[in-house]
Amino acid sequence: MKAVHVQDSPYQFVSESEQFHAKLSVESYDEGIEFVHIQLQADQLCIPSVMQVSWSFPICDVTGVWHPNGNRNRSLIPDWQSGFSSRSTNSAPVVSLFSGASNNRMTFAFSDTLNAVVCKAGVNEENAIFNCSITLFEELSSPIRYYEATLRVDRRNIAYYDSLRDVQQWWCERPGLTPSQVPAAAREPMYSTWYSFHQNLKEHEIEEQCRLARGLGCTTVIVDDGWQTTNNERGYAYCGDWEVCADKIDDMKAHVARVHAMDMKYMLWYSVPYIGKHSEAWVKFQDKMLYTIDSRGFGVIDPRYPEAREYLIGIYEAAIREWELDGLKLDFVDSFRLAGNYKHEQGSGMDYVSVPEAVDRLMITIMERLRQINPEVMIEFRQCYVGPNMRKYGNMFRAGDCPNDFLENRIRTIDIRLLCGDTAAHSDMLMWSKEEPVESAALQFINVLFAVPQLSVLLDSLPDEHLEMVSYWLEFWNEHKQVLLDGHLEPYNPELLYPLVIASDTSKLIAAVYNRMVISLNRDLPPIVILINGSHYGKVYVEVDLAVDKKIIEIKDCKGNCIKRSTLMLEPGIHAIDIPRSGMATLYSEK
Repeated sequence: MKAVHVQDSPYQFVSESEQFHAKLSVESYDEGIEFVHIQLQADQLCIPSVMQVSWSFPICDVTGVWHPNGNRNRSLIPDWQSGFSSRSTNSAPVVSLFSGASNNRMTFAFSDTLNAVVCKAGVNEENAIFNCSITLFEELSSPIRYYEATLRVDRRNIAYYDSLRDVQQWWCERPGLTPSQVPAAAREPMYSTWYSFHQNLKEHEIEEQCRLARGLGCTTVIVDDGWQTTNNERGYAYCGDWEVCADKIDDMKAHVARVHAMDMKYMLWYSVPYIGKHSEAWVKFQDKMLYTIDSRGFGVIDPRYPEAREYLIGIYEAAIREWELDGLKLDFVDSFRLAGNYKHEQGSGMDYVSVPEAVDRLMITIMERLRQINPEVMIEFRQCYVGPNMRKYGNMFRAGDCPNDFLENRIRTIDIRLLCGDTAAHSDMLMWSKEEPVESAALQFINVLFAVPQLSVLLDSLPDEHLEMVSYWLEFWNEHKQVLLDGHLEPYNPELLYPLVIASDTSKLIAAVYNRMVISLNRDLPPIVILINGSHYGKVYVEVDLAVDKKIIEIKDCKGNCIKRSTLMLEPGIHAIDIPRSGMATLYSEK
């Protein structure tokens, strides 16, 4: 066991390997930010053993822990529990310790976003400190001779969301992590077939939903699983050949052309790694699998074989070119991993030993070659493969599946937004019962306002008042998307699942409140302020610390009907404003 300490620093490096010489150095930058540089050098190629950088941090004014896969759990963990794993196709190596006032207490991130890393901030019960660590090479790696990486530690007393924004910017500036450009179409509302049809697709029914969705403001359709198989059991045993099922879509190119004629773009779903046992591809690649799931009848193709990568890339190239698609939904990329105790071994015909490196080559080449056909191609990935590496392979990140669950959709979209920069963050597809009160159905939209909405209901079966509501919120979102997507994002209280979210720029502030709490607007306000009531109560509480000049206040219900228009003076203090459930108030100056 080797240990390396940095003088006058809390950081320690420990390695189980005797073959690597380690060097640790600490660089201070600005007040409150440190960079811990790690360098490993071996005399010859060898497989590294487990290595760890560790340090401690006092638990003072820390309410919760944020990490990319937190979902509803923001609790502190004891130091004897497991940490948070990440790799290029799952999560990201970053942890943020925040206060009850949503301020940063310590945010740490790691530069190696390709390989498996475990981040940890665990409570030590004896000393009331966080034992923090970054663990490397717990998963068997390919042989290396040299390795370097940097740990970034931010202790500034700033908002936690600003600290995370700086982390994603730091990643973007690192070699090999430049994000893909985002086409304008990726930032517009979309219609998805998944919840509305699942695998029961028929081309004329898809086209009818496209016609209705286009009239409501959606500009792209994503045709999900089912187009490639007659089997509707929602499994993957028939994946791999990716030929159009003629019983569902007679002529894909003509079908896409009809959707294009509606002024709507067309994206198609693919399960990237899965090769089903009922496909012809299985015969060709069955001995080139990372692993198989026999109970479900499919395997995960091994991207370390160049012919496996070329097979997948060729399928996507042909689809984009021949059917004139505008983009792809590439699913299950996180399945590319070594399962169990499989080792990184150089098999016959492989040109990579490392699975992460092979996946990196696969995904980079997919984007490069598809852009040669269509420079504006859209590529969607789904949570949890929405980390910094995935930003260079695609330009749309969608919240993980949470059907009909608007609270979970809010949590997941905000979690994505905190790290995705200008990559388009999308909601999980919105669905709800047509029996829902319209105010309840509107919550599906209100909870994902700070991401691009995807809609997945059968529009011709909705009640008229639901259609009015959908039309209104899509119109509202399109009108205000610049501030909703590009404004300064302030999601408060992660431990309470973001009950208040604000986005603002110099001209507009939009605040959505999701529970009975006070919207603090103790700041200079822009000309337009929009307050959205996403709670179950009929009042919204606003606090200002300076008198606000007389404003026009216009209050609308969830369908956009104006129910009150008057003038309003806000003196310093807390004010209760009557806003109906799922409604809004717009404050602006008299012209």
